[in-house]
Amino acid sequence: MAESPSVRHRKHASESSDDASSPSTPDGSDMEVVQEARPVQVVVAQGDHTFELDEAALERILLRPEVRNKEVVVVSVAGAFRKGKSFLLDFLLRYMYRQSMGGSWLGGEAEPLTGFSWRGGSERETTGIQVWNEVFLVDKPDGSQVAVLLMDTQGTFDSQSTIRDSATVFALSTMTSSVQVYNLSQNIQEDDLQHLQLFTEYGKLAMEEIFLKPFQSLVLLVRDWSFPYEFQYGSVGGTKLLEKRLKISEKQHEELQSVRKHIHSCFTHMGCFLMPHPGLNVATNPHFDGRLADIDPEFKKHLQELVPMLLSPTNLVVKEINGSKITCRGLVEYFKAYMKIYQGEELPHPKSMLQATAEANNLAAVALSKDSYVKAMEQICGGDRPFLAPADLERKHQEYRYTAVAQFTSTKKMGGEEFSRRYLEQLEAELDELFANFVKHNDGKNIFHSARTPATLFVVMLVFYVVSGLTGFVGLDLVASLCNMAVGAALMALCVWAYVRYSGAFRDVGVWIDRIAETVWNQGLEPVGGRILWGKMKRSISDSVHRGKNGGDNGGGAERNPAVQPRGRGKAKMN
Repeated sequence: MAESPSVRHRKHASESSDDASSPSTPDGSDMEVVQEARPVQVVVAQGDHTFELDEAALERILLRPEVRNKEVVVVSVAGAFRKGKSFLLDFLLRYMYRQSMGGSWLGGEAEPLTGFSWRGGSERETTGIQVWNEVFLVDKPDGSQVAVLLMDTQGTFDSQSTIRDSATVFALSTMTSSVQVYNLSQNIQEDDLQHLQLFTEYGKLAMEEIFLKPFQSLVLLVRDWSFPYEFQYGSVGGTKLLEKRLKISEKQHEELQSVRKHIHSCFTHMGCFLMPHPGLNVATNPHFDGRLADIDPEFKKHLQELVPMLLSPTNLVVKEINGSKITCRGLVEYFKAYMKIYQGEELPHPKSMLQATAEANNLAAVALSKDSYVKAMEQICGGDRPFLAPADLERKHQEYRYTAVAQFTSTKKMGGEEFSRRYLEQLEAELDELFANFVKHNDGKNIFHSARTPATLFVVMLVFYVVSGLTGFVGLDLVASLCNMAVGAALMALCVWAYVRYSGAFRDVGVWIDRIAETVWNQGLEPVGGRILWGKMKRSISDSVHRGKNGGDNGGGAERNPAVQPRGRGKAKMN
């Protein structure tokens, strides 16, 4: 007859009579003693809402010689805070220590429940991710031996955690576990499914290559189920309830269908278990310490069904990633890789439903105001409109910009004024950027602006040609040769520019030639030409003023000389 599967413990009490001070196992029994058996924090929550991996602590647990090369089974419990996750895990611990013993693994009625830290009350107890530092070696019925690791997680949606904190912990525990117990209260509600969709999607972002379904087994554990007349307690009723909640029909809204399709695509196996309430004494007694005597018999009955369903040797699920089974050594490396991703800024930050809705609402208002501005500007300087004077274009921009900002401000938006201010700043920056593009488009319609590059290159050729002739005439042959080379380079640049404009090929080369021509125009030709024109204007003005003065002097002399009289006036006097 085959030997029954059993848990192999690291130390038995009868093997050491002088180690009386060693702490006892979580069940309080003196049959088996594990040195320093306790929960160990491996993912530590920091004050700035980031998480750090305690690599040394994780390696001390998973890289022990007896377990490092064993295939690993990771059972994790996650869900909302203060819903009894650690309380449940301590019963899992009790089962792991006692399953090979005769009789009931639940223990005596007066035994306190110890192991992972838990307590009654409304404030959170667990932070980050904790694992039990005793890795259990279990012989499976097929003769293989696996290592079982129990994991406790920080509760989601407590008053001190952000959405990103909750998503990171839930996603990390789901990615590293082979069985994720999703601890729910009273029912499977739509928001539970939406949160599951959010957390699993956040986990998928950190997984680079996914050939199969990204996660393994999910067990939705519904605590305090109050409707056994609809769906009976246990896995049978739970399966029926889960099928009903995840059913997809054509009558459902597209959003509801999307949530269910996503969840189905994430897990290779899904189950559900309905648990009764443990009793009022558990919920209301501040001194409750986990004694079975204080727990409702119905709860204890179904607890003896739930725990073996998760941890019996025949039901253990080895951790796999993309179809490959993972050892304890490999799990350490995956923890490191996943934590490095979540510590970076590559992944988007999950947001609350209000924040996501407010962002979408404000972005829609920005897009609407921007469209109004673009349509108005297209009417005056669009593709088929003629060139508009820059001053008029600037004036219209300011007018339409003010209208667009006023439209954004008057639109009803979620999030409040403070939240919308950064979207207003975003709108203003985008409007200024659009105006810069409209200015370039408008300048492209100016024939003189378009001809700036060839005109500049032609002037450069003319200047260097004249200088070449003069320097050659006076015998400066080297300078003349350099000027001839400059003339050839300018001519070649002009030909290339013309080819680019005609064919549309080598556009980067055309842009480069335009920039050089613009620099030559702005730094050389325009200042020199401006000085020459200004000099001519000053001389013209000076000559006009001088002629005006001379004419005034002659006119004054005629008035002073009575002999010089207009012919008409003389005739008038004679008459």
